[in-house]
Parts: sequence; C-alpha cells; structure tokens
Amino acid sequence: MTEFNWAGNLAYSVDAVAEPSTRDELRTLVASASAVRALGSRHSFNRIADTAGLLVSTAGLPARVSIDAARRIARVAGGMRYGEVARALQANGWALGNLASLPHISVAGAIATGTHGSGDRNGSLATAVAGVEILTADGDIRMLRRGEPGFNGAVVSLGALGIVLDVDLDIEPAYEIAQTVYERVAWEDALVDLSAVTSLGYSVSMFTTWRDADTVDQVWVKARTDAGPAPASVLGASPASAQRHPLPGEAADSTTPQRGVAGAWLDRLPHFRLEFTPSRGAELQTEYFVSRRDAPDAIRALKVFAPRLGDLLLVNEVRTIAADELWLSGAYGRDTVGLHFTWRPDQPAVEALLTEIEAALAPFDPRPHWGKVFTMPTDVIRSRYPRIDDFAALRAEFDPRGVFRNDYVAALGL
Repeated sequence: MTEFNWAGNLAYSVDAVAEPSTRDELRTLVASASAVRALGSRHSFNRIADTAGLLVSTAGLPARVSIDAARRIARVAGGMRYGEVARALQANGWALGNLASLPHISVAGAIATGTHGSGDRNGSLATAVAGVEILTADGDIRMLRRGEPGFNGAVVSLGALGIVLDVDLDIEPAYEIAQTVYERVAWEDALVDLSAVTSLGYSVSMFTTWRDADTVDQVWVKARTDAGPAPASVLGASPASAQRHPLPGEAADSTTPQRGVAGAWLDRLPHFRLEFTPSRGAELQTEYFVSRRDAPDAIRALKVFAPRLGDLLLVNEVRTIAADELWLSGAYGRDTVGLHFTWRPDQPAVEALLTEIEAALAPFDPRPHWGKVFTMPTDVIRSRYPRIDDFAALRAEFDPRGVFRNDYVAALGL
C-alpha cells in the first residue's frame, strides 16, 4: 500500500509505516534500521519526513499530559495533536499561549518545522518548549532543557536529531478569546502602519485572494477578554454579519466561533475546529518569513502577481510571529511576518510561479517554511540562518551515523 502525506501531493518512499505502542518497541525498531524518519500528522507538503528506510509514527505511544502547576509546565507526548493537548489542559484550568490555525497537527512535528500561530508578541509554537526528550539512533534518550547547551538547536530540528518522545510546554491559566472578522480593508491603509493592524488583538490574521488587488478580504482579530474588547471597526471596515470561512463563499461550519462571542482559548485561537477533519488532496501550501520591518514592501511586491494568482491561489494569509533564538526558526533573530499561500493542487504550476515570487521577495531575505512547498536554492536558504553550521555540528553529535539524515537534510548540508 502506498503511503501519502496529508495533502496527497507526494507518496513516501517506503511502503509501510510502523506505529509502535511502547517505547521499548520503538527503540527496537530504530536500532534495527539503517535509515529512520519520524512521521507526525503528515501535514508537510515536501519530503522533509521522507526516507528510503523506516517511517515511524509516535501516535500510538501512550498519550499523556502531565501538569506541573508550580513550574507552569505540562509534559506531553510528542505524537499527540495540539487539539488533544489543549482539551486536557483546559479540563484542568490551564492553557497554551498560542495555537496554529489547525489543531490537528502533532506537537513534535509542529515544533520541528517552526510552525506557528499569530500575534505580535507570540512566538512560534516551538518557543513554548521548555524541554525536549529525544530518542537517538543508538537507543539513548536525551533530555535537553531551556538554557542548556544545544537546546536552541534541538527544538526546531527538522527531525534530524532523533525521534521526539515527550515535550515540556510552558502553560498559563486558562483564558478566553473573542474572535471578530472584519471585511474589506484597503491594502494601502493597512500597509501605512501594518503594526497598527496586527496589534489590534492578541492574534491577528489578514486574508486576501488578490482578486481585488487593492483590498484585504478579511481581517480576523482574536482578542483576549482580559485585555478589553475588539475594536468596533478596522480602518473603516465593519464586523462581518455572519460566520466566515477564510475562502470567500465557502461554508463556515468548520471554522471556530466568531462574531465577538467569547469562548475558551482552544476554541478561538485556531481558525478551524478539531472535530472537523481538514480537507485532503485539495491544496498545497507555501510560506515565507520576512522581517516585520520589510513586510509592507514585501506585500507590495506580491501585489504585482495579483493578475496571475487567480487560477492557482485559494487564499493568502498574513500573520506575525515574535523573534526568537531557536537556530532554525523562521523567526530567528527578528520579529517576523509570515506570508502564507494556500494553492490549488497543481504542483508544477505552483513551483513555476514560486521561482518568480521568490525572486521578487529576494531583497527582503525571505526564509521558507521547512514543511511547505518552495523552490529556493539550498545555498540561499543556508545564508539566511546564522547558526546553521552550529546545527550541523549538533546533528553530527546526536546522530553520527546519519540514521535520521534523509535527502532533504543532506541537501541543506546538515
């Protein structure tokens, strides 16, 4: 049986996936294989998780969420989905600081690729990691904690160090969010002071199809209720009169509650609800990270492509991510804006257009999301990460035989 990723745009190079139910079984599998990669929720659109050897899912390992209230830390199984972790935390009065747009993604996979939510002061999901437990190729289990040597390289790891078992996450007391969607904001009004828009809530997303090149179709503002209400309007745009989907005209049943109705953090921070299975085979995704300072001009550079995006683009989302010190994070060393594209599933056409988009964004030193579709040369990617050679040394220390070093990692010189 052929195994596919979440979107169905690629078949893995192996015919089967192992899903051990115990750590001992996992260690035995890893010890007997010459090439191994961990497989999360398969929500990557390139071959970052692929191998000609053994694919191992940790979803079958015991799911657990152990809360240390005094330290404000939750130890969670890396194979769990964020939505499952969130429910366990909420039931005990705790919360995470942020979530991605989909709660269906695994903890280990999300942090390994630098996946993020939104918010001017919110880091990527990896910045909430206080400790990470890794099974290496020789069977050792190593725990790295925040502040220890190598920790900043071990979190966003591209799966190249070993298999992530448990993860310690920062938690805080549960809180509520009210989500409001505003429609039709003029791009130039927003770009004059982009931070004035992105700071309107705890988490803010801007969506556009570029069918009207002068207009942001929707601005989603997720406001913490303990910080005051969302604004009555955004640059003259009023709240939507009904529940909205990011794609104009799509049924909004799968989206989290809007219209300013307050609810638990886990039911508002993602764009989509856990109980709805995301579509499969209907899209590709790309994302580039640029400095927040350069974002207005980078967005203006994208505007040039508006007449050519109609047949390929489903929606373009703009989000902010706070700077961090994680070596391979897209937000390493700079407050960041993510320019996210959801495409129709036509990979040759998407890749052809991406070469031009990447050239247009080149003056702004974009970094591609590790788990999405891009065409950027590896030497250019390497130049955007000042600590990439340090990561290569860390990879060699953890995995001297290169058991977890697949073609994707090798192409980056890691």
